[in-house]
Amino acid sequence: MLQIIDLRDASTTSGKNIKRPAIDNSFLQQKVKAVLDDVKLSGDEAVVKYTAQFDGVSLPNFVVSAQEMEEANSLLGTDLKQAILQAASNIKLFHQKQLSPVEIVETTPGIQCWRKSVGIEKVGLYIPGGSAPLFSTILMLGLPAQLAGCKEIILCSPPNKEGKLHPAILFAASVAGITKVYKIGGVQAIGAMAYGTASVPQVYKIFGPGNQYVTCAKQMIQQEGIAIDMPAGPSEVCVLADETANPAFVAADLLSQAEHGPDSQVVLVTTNELVAQNVMAELEKQVALLPRATIALKALQNSKAIIVSDIAAAIDLVNEYAAEHLIISCADAAAIGEKIINAGSIFLGNYSPESVGDYASGTNHTLPTNGFAKAYSGVSVDSFVKKITFQQLTKEGLQHIANTVELMAIAEGLDAHANAVAIRLA
Repeated sequence: MLQIIDLRDASTTSGKNIKRPAIDNSFLQQKVKAVLDDVKLSGDEAVVKYTAQFDGVSLPNFVVSAQEMEEANSLLGTDLKQAILQAASNIKLFHQKQLSPVEIVETTPGIQCWRKSVGIEKVGLYIPGGSAPLFSTILMLGLPAQLAGCKEIILCSPPNKEGKLHPAILFAASVAGITKVYKIGGVQAIGAMAYGTASVPQVYKIFGPGNQYVTCAKQMIQQEGIAIDMPAGPSEVCVLADETANPAFVAADLLSQAEHGPDSQVVLVTTNELVAQNVMAELEKQVALLPRATIALKALQNSKAIIVSDIAAAIDLVNEYAAEHLIISCADAAAIGEKIINAGSIFLGNYSPESVGDYASGTNHTLPTNGFAKAYSGVSVDSFVKKITFQQLTKEGLQHIANTVELMAIAEGLDAHANAVAIRLA
């Protein structure tokens, strides 16, 4: 179960108490680079080879056909389809509000400046399909990409042993308006999208979660100039709880992230020792009932329950941890939330479980992990656009600003800059 750490008598919060499990990716890089290089050189041939090697299925043609998309619609139950549609509606509504009209600003008479959002022309989405087919991530990525105006959106996901994708993945893709879907997983999928093959178009930015191999591949192709959504790491949640928290709810929230993978981390921060003890008891009861109990138990070995002296110390601790997901199960949840400056997504109160954000509340579940919430935001419409600035000057506008520009340019020793202004007014 969780390691209990009592910091009530500590004058400061030691950084070692909130460290993530150390991950050494150096051993992966050689293997990942070999696959990426092969895909870059041999294209589809390499993709077919590695799909057989890693996914155990021979797929000479890994393009999902229109017929397969239609079959997925018939194979999926009505209830699940309605759930996906409701989630999509909420996600679309929330992300639509992130679109803003162009606003022209006249900084000086005759000088107009503005900024325009332009969708990234070609984007690739990677959707894991191994132990859990993450069809919800298609909605989280595909819908903002459509709203942003991306012209080409492609999706890669690993096939099962029968050479198929889960029907929910294909249905979610159709809901998100994605028609170019490929049965490719792992490093070979990242390579195919990064470099392009005869079948898979090259993209400019790649989104989506994945295992350590996929994460390593994304980091490596980023060094070659292909953009990625954000640095990725194992899933994590931090719950900040006071005496008003429901221990059963807190335990359920911790387990909802622990079941993601053995390298996930969950953290409980509380001002009340009894809360910590009651949550530990609930964890033991609930984890025994989970189909993914083995995975969750391994994750709990990396996890902690930290007892602090007061709510101010708790806030300091969670800000330093900078969790992917932060749940505030406290009496003054909203007020405490205003004091949080580092978190991917915040869930306020006893009735806001992290899983609603994962699926259907409307916010995006693709979030910074491993402490990157100190500097990165989660995925939004902004993630899929470039923001281009414009300026337009009349002759009078140039006259108003010419002396300023010339003086600054000459002071920097850039006389040609000054001349580009002076020649227009001569």
